[in-house]
Amino acid sequence: MTTPDPVVFLLDVDNTLLDNDRITADLDAYLAHAFGEDNRDRYWKIFEALRVELGYADYLGALQRYRVGALNDPRLLSMSSFLVDYPFAERLYPGALDVIAHLRRWGPTVILTDGDVVFQPRKVQRSGLWDAVEGRVLIYLHKEQMLDAIEQRYPARHYVMVDDKLRILAAMKKIWGERLTTVFPRQGHYALDPENSAAYPTADITIERIGELINIDFHALLGSPESTAHNRR
Repeated sequence: MTTPDPVVFLLDVDNTLLDNDRITADLDAYLAHAFGEDNRDRYWKIFEALRVELGYADYLGALQRYRVGALNDPRLLSMSSFLVDYPFAERLYPGALDVIAHLRRWGPTVILTDGDVVFQPRKVQRSGLWDAVEGRVLIYLHKEQMLDAIEQRYPARHYVMVDDKLRILAAMKKIWGERLTTVFPRQGHYALDPENSAAYPTADITIERIGELINIDFHALLGSPESTAHNRR
């Protein structure tokens, strides 16, 4: 059996390490310019319906459904290129890669995100996050329902989950309890929605920007002598 790590850091992607709201805004502007506002609105209508159906954002899946009503439109090829070749590395939040390097001092860092099996891995790869966590990437449909699988792949005595959705953090905390420290970066439209914030328990740690994690000392999670000495100062 694999010896459990003292702590494993689980990191969400969209609006946690990567400014997905800005990516969406860029796509919205591109669709309006290249296809017209009516077609843009049709795409987003399909996108939202698919999100409700699947429980996660599926940009390429929405494009496939959009294609059903526009089979003879050659511009669809450029639309898929915009998504697949988007410069995701330019949309990393400031300090995101530094935070990953900082956390690695205490334990393995793992990307844990929801999404499809094509676009989401592409996003993680082209943003540089895949290499930053040395290939430790998990992509599920509903990650909060996959805790047993996560434990089997990356066993640990303690976990830290960093996510912009309090709903996800609360669901994981309910199962793992004190074995989990939840970190809530207040970034993106979900995190800044007051109704979402009021609907779920507060996280163990709340930060305004992902870059602030570089200032947090996680020795206390390990119960190390260094953490004890640090707490006495």
